[in-house]
Amino acid sequence: MAQEFDLVVIGSGPGGYVAAIRASQLGQKVAIVERENLGGICLNWGCIPTKALLKSGEKFESLSHLKDYGLSASGASFDFDAIIQRSRGVAKQLNQGVGFLMKKNKIEVIEGSAKLEKGAAAPNVVVALKAGGSRTIEAKSVMLAVGARARALPQIGLEADGDKIWAYRDALAPKKLPQDLRGHRLGRHRHRVRQLLPRPRRRGDSR
Repeated sequence: MAQEFDLVVIGSGPGGYVAAIRASQLGQKVAIVERENLGGICLNWGCIPTKALLKSGEKFESLSHLKDYGLSASGASFDFDAIIQRSRGVAKQLNQGVGFLMKKNKIEVIEGSAKLEKGAAAPNVVVALKAGGSRTIEAKSVMLAVGARARALPQIGLEADGDKIWAYRDALAPKKLPQDLRGHRLGRHRHRVRQLLPRPRRRGDSR
C-alpha cells in the first residue's frame, strides 16, 4: 500500500530542501527524493567545493605578497591531494548538515530515482530505490526541483572521460594538476573552473 504525503519534493538541492523544510514547518507531511547526495550539485559539486579550492589558492597566493608587509616565508609549497581532500571534506560536512535538517524537521528522505505515474494514479510518485526495489508514494502535491545536468556532445568529440576531457566533477576532484586546460561550454561552472587554475597553466578558453 502506498504511503501518503502532503508534499513530495523530487530533488534536494537548495530549492528542494529549503521548500521541504518550510512545508514541514507549516504542518505538512513531507518526503524528499534524492538519487545522489543531499544538497544537490551546488553543495556537493558546485559552489561549495569550488569556494573551498579557491580559498586554498588564495592562501597560497598571499604568501607571494608577504614582502609587501615586511615578512618572508621561503620554501612554501602545496599538497595538491590535501587541497582536494579538504574541499571534498567541506562538501561532505555540509551534506551531513542538510541531513540533520531533514531529521530535525521530520522530513523523510528517500534515496532513489523518482518518476510520476500517469493517468488515474497521478500524482503518485514511483521511486526506484538506490538500495534496490521500488516504492510508490501518494502525494497530494509534488514539487519538481531536479535542477539540470551537463550535456555530453559525443558527435563533436566532447564526451567526458575523466582524462583528456573533463566534466565539472572531474575538475573539482582531479587525480593530478593539469599542465593546461581548455574550457568549452561548462555552463555556470565555467567561470569557477577557470578560476581554479593558475593563469600560466591555462592555454585558452573557448566560448
